[in-house]
This record gives sequence, structure tokens and C-alpha cells, in this order.
Amino acid sequence: MENNLDTNEFAEPLPSTESTAAATTAFAPRTDLSHLSRHAEAIRQELSKVIVGQQALAELLLTALLADGHVLLEGVPGVAKTLTAKLLARTLSVPFSRLQFTPDLMPSDVLGTSVFRPNKSEFEFRPGPIFASIILIDEINRAPAKTQSALFEVMEERQVTQDGTRYPMPTPFIVLATQNPVEQEGTYRLPEAQLDRFLFKLNVGYPTVEEEVAILQGHHAGFGGTPLDAVRAVVSAEDLQKLREQVRRQHVEPKLLEYIARLVGQTRAHKGLYLGASPRASLALLNGAKALAALRGRDFVTPEDVQYLAPMVLRHRIQLTPEREMEGGTPDDVVKQILQQIEVPR
Repeated sequence: MENNLDTNEFAEPLPSTESTAAATTAFAPRTDLSHLSRHAEAIRQELSKVIVGQQALAELLLTALLADGHVLLEGVPGVAKTLTAKLLARTLSVPFSRLQFTPDLMPSDVLGTSVFRPNKSEFEFRPGPIFASIILIDEINRAPAKTQSALFEVMEERQVTQDGTRYPMPTPFIVLATQNPVEQEGTYRLPEAQLDRFLFKLNVGYPTVEEEVAILQGHHAGFGGTPLDAVRAVVSAEDLQKLREQVRRQHVEPKLLEYIARLVGQTRAHKGLYLGASPRASLALLNGAKALAALRGRDFVTPEDVQYLAPMVLRHRIQLTPEREMEGGTPDDVVKQILQQIEVPR
């Protein structure tokens, strides 16, 4: 069996899934979330057929799915980033496409191109592999800036404009991208405008000793390879759309909206940052918190939901000053500091 581990280094004591689940028994939800819970649990069960543990990572991927956001998975080779994305796609009954980014990849290889038809004496647009519902972009940082820029429109507006004609993407449309933070040869830094279009950046690390033992036991018992056929589709596009509409109706107190705005606004004034987060980060925190609350059985958002997601939403949207980098600081350290500075609404 394979393993995937989300290593969020945020050190503040945040509510675990178990404690949050226990807290949900203390109230009666105003919205019936049983339908959403059944579908989420079905996806978790399918992923667990191949992935060892990693409930936190599965929860974050489901959160992004319900919040209609793209995800950037960063980790060293061999920690099953690509496999996890493929498995998640297989749990959905929607078109799937995989793109392996390389230094010689051109925008037309991704978006599509116009082909001349002599019998019609006109050009006909031939869609590229980006025209699917779940897009896996493997090693996204290996393509040059020209190809990276071609993703700006499609990731934000869910459409491709070719020769003055607009071609909309199917619904849903989610980009799951992977990148290796260690190997720098033959890679290109992602533009800030592209990073800002990802809802979450998830750091994928090594498994624990116990999890790696379970992986070895599975392979030794004959469960080797990548048994994708063991995973089946359990959620349709129509089901997902209904679940997203339910998530959008989640209750959010006005003071929580102010809390989110103050958190993101503080990144623009922090002395350790020379690039703060944009208003898109505020929207990402809001939408992500709504989805996370629904997954945890609540029809309202709490400050803990916002705090839990803040590192994943902000770490790729802020940039440290050279002085802070030389001191060994990280974006997550700054996010932790900001969370400690801003008063939590109660």
C-alpha cells in the first residue's frame, strides 16, 4: 500500500478531528448535513483502500473539493503525491486528465490549438488535455513561464479564450498540481499570480515509522504496485454540485468575516514580509472554512476552522523579506505569529 502524509508544521494547539466530532454532538444542526457526510465518508473509504492513514490530508483535499479550489501538493519524490491525486479523481464520476509538465511543453500542448480543415476552408479548435473536470499536473514547476502563464485564465475563470472564442471548462473543474521542493535543476519558479490561484498549498512529507511498516507489510503480502482498480467512483458531478451549494449556505458570523479580513490584512503590514496576501486569500479562507465546518458536521464556521486552514491558505501567498529568510524563518512561522497577534472573536 502507498502512503501520503501532510506535514503541517503549524504548532498552535488546534482542534483535532476527533475533538471536533465530539463537540458536534452538543448541538442540533439547522441544516441536514447527513447527505454530505455520507458522500465524504464514501470518498475516505475508497482512498483508504490504497493510502495508509493520512486522515488529515484526505480531509484537506475534500475541503478543497467542496470549496471549489485548486490544490498544490509539494513534497519530495516517492511520498505518493501523484498517486493520491489520481485516487481522488477516481472516486469522482467525472472526466480526468493528467499532464506531465516538461521544459519543452508549449501552451498549445495544454490548452489546445486551432487546426485548419481544408474541406471546410476554416480553422477548427481542437481542445487540449486541460478540458476535463479533474486535472493532475505533475511536476508543475518544470514548465517555463510561457506555459505557466497559459494557466492563469483557465484556473481563475474556468475558460479558455482561443482566437476570440470562449470555451468554458466542464463543471466541476479542479487542478491538482505537484512539485518537488528539493530538486532545482530544470525547474522554474511559479509566478505569484499562479500561486495565488491555488486554494491550498499542502506540504507532503514522510510517513511515520508505524505507517511505513504498514506499507511494507502490504507490499510483502502481495498488495504491491498501484491498485487503482480497487478504487471506484462514489460521487457524481451532480452530487458534488449539490454538496457545494450546501457548503455555500453555511452560516458565518459577521465578526468572523472581520477576523478573516484582519488576519489577511496583517500579512500586508508585517515587518517580516515584503509581499502580503491578496483579497483572494480572504475568500479562500472563508470558502475553505465553510467546507471544513461542513465536513466536521457543523452548519456554522468557528474561529478554529479559520486558524486551522490559515497556514495552508497563506504559506504560498506571502513572501519573506531577505533578512527574515537569512534568520531561518518560514512563512508558517509568520502565519503562526499573526494568529497569535490578532484577537480571536468569541
